[in-house]
Amino acid sequence: MREWDHNRVRNKTISFRASSEEHRLIRARITVSGLTVSEYTIQALLGNPVEIRVGKFESDRLSVELKHLSRSLDAVSAPEEAVPLLQECKALLAQVIEITATKKSPHPGR
Repeated sequence: MREWDHNRVRNKTISFRASSEEHRLIRARITVSGLTVSEYTIQALLGNPVEIRVGKFESDRLSVELKHLSRSLDAVSAPEEAVPLLQECKALLAQVIEITATKKSPHPGR
């Protein structure tokens, strides 16, 4: 154990390999959830429900991600350059749809 690890609450690291598509979907789900990578991974691996955090910070974070994708798409000069960006957009939107479809609104009709 490293010298500075003994005072840390979370001093263990877990890593795993994923395909490009799995990585894209995982990153999209984390972005949509509003959680940090660590918080999301711990909740998901422990089988706890992963709730979407709603608030200014989380919505700003999602907004920044969407703006980044939009700017990246605007900068594409050749169609083949757009494929990875379109896959990222598709993954992000799929996660938004999946997560919001499974959540019941506490205020029906809104």
